[in-house]
Amino acid sequence: MFFELVVLLITILFVYDYLSKKRVNDVLSYMPGPKSLPLVGNILSYVGRTPEDIFNLIASNRQKYGPMYRVWIFNRPAVFCADPKDVEVILNSSKHITKNSLYDMLVGWLGYGLLISTGQKWHSRRKAITPTFHFKILEQFVEVFDEQGKELIEAIKDKADGKTAFNIYPFICRMALDIIAETSMGTKVNAQKNPNFGYVRAVTDITALFSKRLLKAWYRLDLPFRLLEPSLYKKQMETIQKMHDFTENVIRTRREALEKEISEGKLKNQVESNEDLGISKKMALLDVLLQSTIDGKPLSNEDIREEVDTFMFEGHDTTTSAISFTLFLVSRHPEVQRKAFEEIHDVIGDDTSKSITLHDLNNLRYLECVIKEGLRLYPPVPLIGRRFQEDVEINGKMIPGGTDFTIGIYVILRDGEYFTKPNEFIPERHLTENTAEKSNPYAYIPFSAGPRNCIGQKFAILEMKSTISKILRNYELLALGEDVRPMMNLVTRSVNGVQVGLKQRIY
Repeated sequence: MFFELVVLLITILFVYDYLSKKRVNDVLSYMPGPKSLPLVGNILSYVGRTPEDIFNLIASNRQKYGPMYRVWIFNRPAVFCADPKDVEVILNSSKHITKNSLYDMLVGWLGYGLLISTGQKWHSRRKAITPTFHFKILEQFVEVFDEQGKELIEAIKDKADGKTAFNIYPFICRMALDIIAETSMGTKVNAQKNPNFGYVRAVTDITALFSKRLLKAWYRLDLPFRLLEPSLYKKQMETIQKMHDFTENVIRTRREALEKEISEGKLKNQVESNEDLGISKKMALLDVLLQSTIDGKPLSNEDIREEVDTFMFEGHDTTTSAISFTLFLVSRHPEVQRKAFEEIHDVIGDDTSKSITLHDLNNLRYLECVIKEGLRLYPPVPLIGRRFQEDVEINGKMIPGGTDFTIGIYVILRDGEYFTKPNEFIPERHLTENTAEKSNPYAYIPFSAGPRNCIGQKFAILEMKSTISKILRNYELLALGEDVRPMMNLVTRSVNGVQVGLKQRIY
């Protein structure tokens, strides 16, 4: 009897699986993709794969099935797209802005801040945060970039023996944490001097934990993760609480100080316009949010915490990845390094202690090409996603509602149809006069594109320019150590770190 019940239950599950997927399968019948199994879909394709293998799997599927193909993750349909013409339709839309299920696991940490929110909430938050990146505030941020860059130069000084390879990634990461903490919260966490400081340790731990969850599709859902990894789940919740406590304390302290300044008439009570930001001292993202309103109402402490946590998440790991991989590429291309250094020397001079300015950074045009090419070969965010709430037609191709739509930025940026010698490091392809690489603007989207593009891309480029120029002013990068081995993570990382050598630069 028991055996018959088991058979009946399995039969019911299979029939339910078939019927629940039938409409989607009918709509997507034209689209190629790997054969899926009942109940689990294509999840077995990911079992046992390393983070490095995921990149290879994506590239292999792109070659096998074309620029758009479908898979099933358990009972959830997913479409992978690496065609700039199709990507343009979605990214250019102000309607299809809901992030896909990959982002769900971050809600416990980030809440529904700018990265994850959708609809009217996202539009309102985007409008409120935009003044943070006004050039007047960015100019003040450059001072922070420069100060923390000096700390970095000192931190890696003992590595500059001209013969020893080392992993520069953790040094860049700690600097990026110091920068984003000061620019987003207006507080110093001193990650470079004290990497074991509670908040710094918590950010490092939670980033590593979420990276592990990302690689196992069944761990992306809170319930299976909680049941199968109770100790890790407990650690996740305790770590998030530590970060929230720290952020909330900073918000309360700065709100009280701001209210005191307003009551004493020292500061205007809101960010009034792009022309008059009420700046009487160095501002941070937090200060702008504390003075902002949505529909005439100030943001609550929880609203602000969501955005500050989002900036801490997005603003340190992504720039760390971009800077580290670009330094690796420069170390392996001496002619590029020579040209970049000559430009830096022409703009700034040979005084390595001189502070850099926004005007200096804007004049480093070849270095910007170097950075753009580093972003092309190793985009910090290799994939982005949307979730369609209803049926969507993309250039004649129908995709059913409920589908997760994943855009393969990493694959697009190495597409030979849009980039000559796509796997080679050629910064000159980004020069203004070079029109050969401009066949489709949506072929180059390391910061995404359209209304939901990266709001902090100007901030990121300036931070990258400041850091890389600071390193090249002080050190020569050497091609020492192993080549990078990119792997799928919350951001693009290397399995074996980012290894370079350094030699003190002699003027």
